Amino acid sequence: MALPIEDYALIGDCETAALVGKDGSIDWLCLPRFDSPACFAALLGRPEHGRWRIAPVGDIRHTKRQYRNDTLVLETTFETDTGTATLIDFMPISRRRSRVVRIVTGHRGTVKMRTEFVARFDYGSITPWVRHESNGIEGVRATAGPETLHLRTGVALRGEDWATVGEFDVREGESIPFELNWHPSHEDPPPPFDCFQSLDHVTAWWREWASRCTYQGKWRDAVVRSLITLKSLTYAPTGGIVAAATTSLPEQIGGERNWDYRYCWLRDATFTLSALLRSGYTQEALAWRRWLLRAIAGKGSDLQIMYGVAGERRLPETELPWLPGYEESYPVRIGNGAHRQSQIDVFGEVLDCLHLGRHYGLRAASDEWPIERELLHRLEQVWREPDEGIWEIRGARRHFTHSRLMAWVAFDRAVKDVEYHGVRGPVQRWRRLRDELHAEICDRGFNSHRNSFVQFYGAEEVDASLLMMTEVGFLPADDPRMTGTVAAIERDLLRDGLVDRYRTETGVDGLPKGEGAFLLCTFWLADNYALIGRRNDAEQIFENLLAIRNDVGLLAEEYDPTARRQLGNFPQAFSHLGLINTARNLTQRDQPATVRPQP
Repeated sequence: MALPIEDYALIGDCETAALVGKDGSIDWLCLPRFDSPACFAALLGRPEHGRWRIAPVGDIRHTKRQYRNDTLVLETTFETDTGTATLIDFMPISRRRSRVVRIVTGHRGTVKMRTEFVARFDYGSITPWVRHESNGIEGVRATAGPETLHLRTGVALRGEDWATVGEFDVREGESIPFELNWHPSHEDPPPPFDCFQSLDHVTAWWREWASRCTYQGKWRDAVVRSLITLKSLTYAPTGGIVAAATTSLPEQIGGERNWDYRYCWLRDATFTLSALLRSGYTQEALAWRRWLLRAIAGKGSDLQIMYGVAGERRLPETELPWLPGYEESYPVRIGNGAHRQSQIDVFGEVLDCLHLGRHYGLRAASDEWPIERELLHRLEQVWREPDEGIWEIRGARRHFTHSRLMAWVAFDRAVKDVEYHGVRGPVQRWRRLRDELHAEICDRGFNSHRNSFVQFYGAEEVDASLLMMTEVGFLPADDPRMTGTVAAIERDLLRDGLVDRYRTETGVDGLPKGEGAFLLCTFWLADNYALIGRRNDAEQIFENLLAIRNDVGLLAEEYDPTARRQLGNFPQAFSHLGLINTARNLTQRDQPATVRPQP
């Protein structure tokens, strides 16, 4: 069975990523892209579904792991009765090849180690043909259909029950490298390369990248780690940023809320651009905006809520019946059917993102404003319709308050772009629509009996997305309707200092009840506390969130405060974006990063 989600760490090359467990096993790896079929899928099944473990033979007295400072180089140190050894894991940054490098280094005494390499293509469904190779360097080649994995090492290897294994001793001062390459099966394998030189190069690369961070507050280490995580979830060839490196890690153990997050959501746009620009990463922000414009180009009626890493639009959802799921959380899904949903809020997120870019002086692309005009034209046609909302419900469509809020944002930002940035458009009509939306939301989205805005028109329940109302500038934080909404969210959705998205027992999403607290929503609550002057409460919430990161600083999508474990896909860009933006909000003591400052 797979480890607890928080027992994994991430390595990556800005094109794909692997999850490495505390036990020295790579249990998840898709090659050559984030959304490619996994060749190691034990995370969602059993060892026979593919993994690569390197660990001491026998009992381990103590395990400690860390990233090398400001890098994505993982070091896992095993202490045994006979000695101590460290497993170093990383992926070289290269646009030419997909590689994983593992180096075992001895520190004290002699440690007997074992490597177990179980290659399974297509999410654990295909066992490749493995043949031994020895041309001065020990190795094996695993091939099935269009792809090949090529493992090289100085350790003697042998076949054992459709796995490749080897035992070796590592002594103090000794280092033993392993190199894994992926390549199309019709191509020759790449030549061997120097693993130690590559380690020096990738260490220097990450440290130089991290050094550009402009945040200097007291939470700098946490912010830098989150920025590195965000960078590791970036598909460098296009600039797209995936929501997470995994699919089907459950929002409730044993439940069916298991989705594929290896795609790029438009909803992340404003949070991403804000985090990057305010942290000094202009080139990454430009690359993300270019990806965004390419992805959404075309008719406004064709706008989707998510796309593939290169802007692909067809993301059909399929279940994989041969995988039992993480801790029997079935089904395992690839693709995401939500790409076909109507979610009106994405218009606001896109317009807000591009408005923010103008505010920070990003040079506009020639077709940027015409694309925005097309989206606004479409929004004028559909904003009154019900939709599936920010949480991608799979039940009946409703008039969600947050969706209407973000439609208001779209028209508001269009008006401000005309007023402050000199673009041309029917500003009087947009002002009228903006005002109409504001009045409607305050009338139909507010429940006077509860003294709170509610999840959808006519509802009694609140929703954590309502916390965005102050962050986007819809109402002042001290407006009685907003303080009442925050109080209702505290009563209904706050559990042990963490915020649920909504009450799943209402059945609004058409799925069985139960999930963890949503970490991004908890960051939003901290932002709201800061805005209304509850500074100590804001910092306490933020410190609580920092405390639930795992030992290497990573966050999943959700957290179970009862079982005290992370839930959902991992690591989650949304959670780390929330950390970055809230840390800066609390440090600078100004308006939240997601509030659009005006010129």
